[in-house]
Amino acid sequence: MLRGAARMAGLLVVVVCLGYILGGCSGAPAVPEASQPPRTPPTPTAPPTVRAEPSSPTPTRIGNATAAPPWLGTRVLPVGPSGFAAPQDTPPELRNRSIITVDDLPPPRDGRFHATVKAAPASVLARSSWTKDCPVAAADLRYVTVGFRGFDGRAHTGELLANARAADELVTVFRRLFAANFPIERMRISSAAELNAASTGDGNTTEAFACRPVRGSTAWSQHAYGLAVDVNPFQNPYHKGQVVLPELASAYLDRAEARPGMVRPGGPAVRAFAAIGWQWGGDYRSLKDYMHFSATGG
Repeated sequence: MLRGAARMAGLLVVVVCLGYILGGCSGAPAVPEASQPPRTPPTPTAPPTVRAEPSSPTPTRIGNATAAPPWLGTRVLPVGPSGFAAPQDTPPELRNRSIITVDDLPPPRDGRFHATVKAAPASVLARSSWTKDCPVAAADLRYVTVGFRGFDGRAHTGELLANARAADELVTVFRRLFAANFPIERMRISSAAELNAASTGDGNTTEAFACRPVRGSTAWSQHAYGLAVDVNPFQNPYHKGQVVLPELASAYLDRAEARPGMVRPGGPAVRAFAAIGWQWGGDYRSLKDYMHFSATGG
């Protein structure tokens, strides 16, 4: 009996173990599929690295225009007792300045003149020189974009912050300059930091609004109202006594030699601004401000 019982017990053990083996376990009951922990998925293979195609190199010449010299805007000039840096000899690279425009805004796709006028967005005011201390309210300024022709002969898009009273008229002015192929190097809005930065004497930004006083005075400039525009300052410098601004533009004090971008009596810029009743600083008697046009003549 004991041997029979032992055989029966052994047979039962074999059957139970066979059940465990078929259930996929070793010495433990099979766990239902739903209660099993999730399996860790295999780590995906990283996609192959795709190398971007190299961008086109910046051209060094387009027509008669050349790329800016690498030092442009980097060499700070020492300030003299007048509060301005002393005039310097114009570097050879800038004596007949004709620099390829680097676009701050997307150029027109069709190469034609386009313009927009709208209330000055907060984001534009924030990167301008405007503050609540300026003599014009933000609500009285307009953000203007206009087409302009570069020294490279191409169409570009510029921006101005201008008084609401003058915004539409300025569109008319720059439409006429575009049609006349009058070249402009750059047109953008300057920040307060840029206006107050130490001078490098080689800037050439065409712009309207700038919250600053008249040079050498405490009275507000017409720029601070958005009622004045400076056109190609380097080709059309300010000159009073020993002060020349920009300081490296002394070669352009000789107005007898006509060069591209210069504002000249009876030229397209003078005619375009005169058509909206604005006066030219080149007609001043006590000084010459060849870049400057304003609604009041100041």
